[in-house]
Amino acid sequence: MKHHLDFSYESRPMRVVFRPGAATSATAGEAAALGLRRLLVVCGSHGAETARAVADSLGPVCAGLHDGARMHVPVEVADRGVEAARAAGADGCVAVGGGSSIGLGKAIALRTGLPLIAVPSTYSGSEMTPVWGLTEHGAKRTGRDPVVLPRSVVYDPELTLSLPVPLSVTSGINAIAHAVEALYAPDTSPLIALMAQEGVRAMAGALPEVAADPESHDARSRALYGAWLCGSCLGATTMGLHHKLCHVLGGTFGLPHAETHTVVLPYALAYNAPAAPDAAAAVARALDTDDAPQALWELAGRLGAPRSLAELGLKEGDLAEAAAQTAGQAYANPREVTADGALAVLRAAYEGAAPAFPAA
Repeated sequence: MKHHLDFSYESRPMRVVFRPGAATSATAGEAAALGLRRLLVVCGSHGAETARAVADSLGPVCAGLHDGARMHVPVEVADRGVEAARAAGADGCVAVGGGSSIGLGKAIALRTGLPLIAVPSTYSGSEMTPVWGLTEHGAKRTGRDPVVLPRSVVYDPELTLSLPVPLSVTSGINAIAHAVEALYAPDTSPLIALMAQEGVRAMAGALPEVAADPESHDARSRALYGAWLCGSCLGATTMGLHHKLCHVLGGTFGLPHAETHTVVLPYALAYNAPAAPDAAAAVARALDTDDAPQALWELAGRLGAPRSLAELGLKEGDLAEAAAQTAGQAYANPREVTADGALAVLRAAYEGAAPAFPAA
């Protein structure tokens, strides 16, 4: 049966600079091109040293450094960031670091309308999306707003050289998850499919080399390139079951973000594959395998990543509640998500055995 092409595609206005050393050699130029004169640099406590180097490279254009970023952007952290931007008289914001730093930069942009420049140091892909998130009273709210999309993204593979191997691996598989769900998203397109397959191929190929030689500039560059493509897929499409499961596990049960994505992905793909055979086949081609869920599960195992939710600290008694929350939300997914279906995926991910689900 032939499919006729039927899709819409919107690309977002954004500049990307990708080169070694770009964090300190290109950020000031990007700020100047945007006409910005007083930049607040934001980061978390971990990446403060890198952020300080970026701040120094901005010279007099840097109006201050704020190192208050935290995971899942608690609303009080966002409030302090907004206060820091106002106190500095900032006309823009530079977020340096992983998803937490970029999340704080986005929260500031959302509340103040200030333009954002992102200098990512992990593979989270948040810099490529108009999605923001805030956590209040233990619940995470997210939304989409073009104002939070960075105007400019500076990719410097040298910033990722110090990313510990376990975090490189889970952050990388988290990126692969964005591409996987983009392939069966309701708003996918042939262009997204190209980016998704290339992103998965680049990341899955680079990660074993990163694990073997964390200071390989070549492997780090290819992983970051893969993360850029996967993040672009995340920004351009609607995510399904996998991301909803991870959202519930992170937001309600406090599980760590990238590790949770790494554990859940093979099971979510195995559940959806019967209803999205073309997408599953595309992932399999990118991984050079016949069985994409199995290959993703084996990749995580080979790289020493966690493979069960039990390892991440989830209690067996939490599975039913997590399943109910996941099934109780409305979202696009190729296969219907019932409470039983969500529970089956969660139980398999909790136990961590090789992924296998009966057909839809």
